[in-house]
Amino acid sequence: MLTPLHRGRRPRSSVRLSLAAGTTALCLFIAGAAHAGTTPSPEEAAAAAESSWPGLVTDVFDDRPMQDGTGVIALEAPARATDPAIVPVKLTLDPAKKIRKVTLVIDENPSPVAATFTIGADAGLTELETRVRVNAYTDIHAVAEAEDGTLYMVKRFVKAAGGCAAPAAKDAVAAAKSLGQMRLKRFAAEAEAEGERQVAQLMIRHPNNSGLQKDQVTLLYIPAHFITDLSVEAGGREIFTMSGGISISEDPNFRFDYAGKGEETFHAKATDTEGSVFEKDFPAGSS
Repeated sequence: MLTPLHRGRRPRSSVRLSLAAGTTALCLFIAGAAHAGTTPSPEEAAAAAESSWPGLVTDVFDDRPMQDGTGVIALEAPARATDPAIVPVKLTLDPAKKIRKVTLVIDENPSPVAATFTIGADAGLTELETRVRVNAYTDIHAVAEAEDGTLYMVKRFVKAAGGCAAPAAKDAVAAAKSLGQMRLKRFAAEAEAEGERQVAQLMIRHPNNSGLQKDQVTLLYIPAHFITDLSVEAGGREIFTMSGGISISEDPNFRFDYAGKGEETFHAKATDTEGSVFEKDFPAGSS
């Protein structure tokens, strides 16, 4: 059984082959550019490297066929990230397709599967936003699985580098003091023909250390320590669950919509790689 640290990782043989092929192509490209007296731009270097996506389709999705997800799922992310450690992404789902699961894959990250979100059957969730780390110029893929098992895929190319190794925003002492604290914000309801659509935002204090960051004083690597599982309920209904990895940013943050009246009590539960469990109830009117 895989430990939480290995969730979303490619098998070693696949990683070695992918890296070898990509490195060879990149070296040949750089050598050619050097011979011509030019230095390749990051965009050109990224284009020359072999895509990791075909191997990920095999390793993560068992080579299942995928349909073009245009109109079924939309993926929004900045073309060039301001901060590679906190890149905002937004998923929008077509409710008519009854999407039950979405896997977010950052192709060139050390652990490509950022998160898998499972959506409650009667949650009415159509939008979900979070923040991720991006370690290199890469495609980000979102793969949605419908109730009938059909997979729909969309992608977005993002220019960013170093997000998985970027220093934490807070020092370890400050992070430990607030570890696991949760807040929930509720926003004004949007009226719909069939009722009301509520919007909420869950924020969790957690360093979500990737294992690739260094202590800025000792220069030693900080051990990986991140949230692996999250569940969110409203009024006893499952809104969504998440299985996450090192690509989710420090202090995980999730904004989402759901069908309801806004009077529901929320319950959030998170578990991290050290086995710590954080839970909190949010009655209507609380945060």
